[in-house]
Amino acid sequence: MLQFMKNKILIPLLILGGLAAFFSFKYTGDDSGVDKKERVALEIVMKKIKDEHYAPRDINDSFSAKVFHSVMEQLDYDKRFFTQKEMAQLNEYQFKIDDEIKTGDLAFYHKAFDLFAKQIKLTEGFYKELLDKPFEFTSKEEIQMDPEKLQYAANEAELKERWRKILKLKVLQKYVELKKAQEGEGLDGEKKAVTDKDKKKKTDQELEAEARQSVTKMHDRYFKKLNNMKDDMRFSVFMNAITGTEDPHTDYLAPEVKKRFNESMSGAFFGIGAQLKEEDEGVRIVEVLPGTPAQKQGDLKANDLILKVGQGAEEPVDIQGMEIDEVISKIKGRKGTEVRLTVKKPDGSIKVIPIVRDKVEQQETFAKSLIINDKEGPVGYIYLPSFYADFEGINNGRSCAQDVAIEVQKLKAAGVKGIILDLRYNGGGSLQDVVEMAGLFIDEGPMVQVKTSGIGASVYKDRNHLTKGVLYDGPLAIMVNNSSASASEIMAAAMQDYKRAVIVGATTYGKGTVQKVVPLDDMIDAVTYRDLLATSPDAGNSNSLIGALKITMQKFYRISGGSTQLKGVVPDITFPDVYKYIDIGERRDKAALPWDTIPAQPYKLWNNPVNTGSLLAASQKRMNTNPNFMLIEQSAQRVKKQEDDKVYSLNEAEYRKELEEANALSKKIEAEEKNIIPLVFTNPAEDLAVINKDSVTIRKNEDFMKLRKNDIYLSETVNIIHDMAKPAARLNMGTGMR
Repeated sequence: MLQFMKNKILIPLLILGGLAAFFSFKYTGDDSGVDKKERVALEIVMKKIKDEHYAPRDINDSFSAKVFHSVMEQLDYDKRFFTQKEMAQLNEYQFKIDDEIKTGDLAFYHKAFDLFAKQIKLTEGFYKELLDKPFEFTSKEEIQMDPEKLQYAANEAELKERWRKILKLKVLQKYVELKKAQEGEGLDGEKKAVTDKDKKKKTDQELEAEARQSVTKMHDRYFKKLNNMKDDMRFSVFMNAITGTEDPHTDYLAPEVKKRFNESMSGAFFGIGAQLKEEDEGVRIVEVLPGTPAQKQGDLKANDLILKVGQGAEEPVDIQGMEIDEVISKIKGRKGTEVRLTVKKPDGSIKVIPIVRDKVEQQETFAKSLIINDKEGPVGYIYLPSFYADFEGINNGRSCAQDVAIEVQKLKAAGVKGIILDLRYNGGGSLQDVVEMAGLFIDEGPMVQVKTSGIGASVYKDRNHLTKGVLYDGPLAIMVNNSSASASEIMAAAMQDYKRAVIVGATTYGKGTVQKVVPLDDMIDAVTYRDLLATSPDAGNSNSLIGALKITMQKFYRISGGSTQLKGVVPDITFPDVYKYIDIGERRDKAALPWDTIPAQPYKLWNNPVNTGSLLAASQKRMNTNPNFMLIEQSAQRVKKQEDDKVYSLNEAEYRKELEEANALSKKIEAEEKNIIPLVFTNPAEDLAVINKDSVTIRKNEDFMKLRKNDIYLSETVNIIHDMAKPAARLNMGTGMR
């Protein structure tokens, strides 16, 4: 799948300022050419970036080169369409795009897509010819799949050979799957019932032919999508190469994309509750949403790659080459029905995950607390999926800061020895709520700095809005991972700077920027707007002529002066993680805004600062002897190896060996998880009446506990809380604030 088909991770944004507050600029250009709408959009977008972006880049030859390479990556990321001949024609534009942007010229845009359309037709002939003949899988042959290690093919013959290997790999993967099914085994190595279809033993030649037929159908869908690409999609690719050169979160939203963006912000539906993005191999899970069927089932995780979708016991459908909307339609369905996802885990293992569809309910995204009944004493646990705030009054003005304050009171009443605040997979939200929530755990003081370009930083301080003094002064641990972003990073950073809490988990995402969405139609003068409307018959379908711009306009800084941008928040205690050795999050994007510092704010350390040194030593000693953490470390090393070496064997025996090794490690982890002493939970007394009101609320509560009872990261955090309760865990610099 093409790079431009991939949806960026949409972390919940802090959308500051009214969407109607625009600069007075209006496009009034006189353009009678066929590209009028595109020229209008280009000029307005560049004007908005220049005026409002946090750090607009100079439009020069360097910028031009970055846009050029971005377009090439989005059109042909895997170098399977263009040859050196086409690149020679396009390279002459490499340092001219900046000049074209300034004059509204779209020559490079048209040249790139004209050549791309020609290469689509050429390679379409390749796959049909190559898949018409059998492949053999006994020779010692391999394929390099790392685009950064590939050169553009020298000529058409070399390009065709590249396609031969790509198709052979796809057919090999399907062939092994069919063969294992006939042997009574799934791709994940699990034994499966042999169907009547499988009982009719097929020869290897018949299985290979069936595999080629499947891969042919997949590519039929893929090339149909390429050939049906609309003008708006082409222009969107070009525009996002420009906006993405500014930073990863500045996006041009074409009219239809803007419409889908708006729709994604509202409504409930029956599905599994996961955010997806398209990739070459299939559709990848970006995030498993809190309180949803996928999260309750527990096996589906961020970065899993969906290979196939099945309806209950029906034969699963290979989704490679499908539009993402088509994949979503197959995953959604009637409430109570089962969808089976065949996914490839980051370590290369294959797993079939059955999920029963249900309503994705907003109320399950609110803060919730539990009491962990441990032999060393009860520990409080608060799960916060997002920093929500009810700006529209839909939920009676409910906010996460107020809700967490209520949960803290419940846990204090239960006599817990410490509290764990779980911010894993929390993508952010309300800035004001972060500030107020942090104020529950320390006395008033600065929490975060927010800086607009060219303006001194604004300091957000807790003013004891929710409570006078400190609501809770006991041991506090905050759990984060690489999907904790934005507001989550502000909360963790503030508690770390004050030495109020110990931060545990993995380095956070590193999104230290703020965006707002600006509709662009309001920037067009009345005459031009009428002209565009007359020549854009589909405008009414998306309620926009030229779309919108999501633009980065502010940056977050810790009270100690460092940004949360790019580097994220590094935990005091790092847990083993499958992504330990690779860069993920903001750090993967070359266009990410840099980490930097501004002057620190004066602030007073917590009276009883956490002794992170002693806590780290004790935790590492436990983790070094924990079989589960040791297996995760092995998995992390495997993921790193795959990231560094994307050479795949086209030999059946070698391919099966690699698959079996990945599945064996996955099974070891699953087997070891069965030996975990499960956590035992109870609910705060104040919640029992609501929980026990009917079978539905009882089941939801049981599902919430079940999902966490074998969580080894949570188990270790409980141990850390107990360590914190011991005198050695404090620096003994005071008696604590009350």
